[in-house]
Amino acid sequence: MQNVDFTKAFSQVGSRSEAVIFHGYQVKYVANTYSQITIQLVFSVKHREALVQPRFKDLLEMYITGIIQAYGHKLLAISCMPDHCHILVGLNPNQSISELVRLIKSNSSKYMNEQKFCRKKFGWQNGYGAFSYSLEAMSNVAAYIENQEEHHRKKAFKMEYIDLLETYDVNYEEKYLFDWHILPD
Repeated sequence: MQNVDFTKAFSQVGSRSEAVIFHGYQVKYVANTYSQITIQLVFSVKHREALVQPRFKDLLEMYITGIIQAYGHKLLAISCMPDHCHILVGLNPNQSISELVRLIKSNSSKYMNEQKFCRKKFGWQNGYGAFSYSLEAMSNVAAYIENQEEHHRKKAFKMEYIDLLETYDVNYEEKYLFDWHILPD
């Protein structure tokens, strides 16, 4: 069998998706993966307690941004309210949504507790909402997330979340949603 210099074959192909014949062997350069997956994530502070205060809200948002970027995702918008968080992310298809949410929640909870921002232990509630959006809708969704403070002057988080579920035709049972009974709406 003849020695084949695959480096030379690959240098001829570059980054394009095509095959070349090199010494009688077909060498195929595999194409990259390209995607545009935009997801809004919504999750709540444990027991819906209003623990995210204005004095450290920006720090929490920057920390979450760092987590998202460290795993190859693109942050498009973020807003942490006192009792919940909205994130619009361009998803890296190499990681599942559930894994990304787990990493955001666990690492940001650890950060919050290490910084001692709250008098009590900080944590995110189990569960989350994930809603997909088209390219055309991204700017409206980003504006919606960035204007959360104004939006919540008119509508409570519980109604906002249920509206999202119903708008996207997500089957749910209210008793399995967040701990709504802890705080009034």
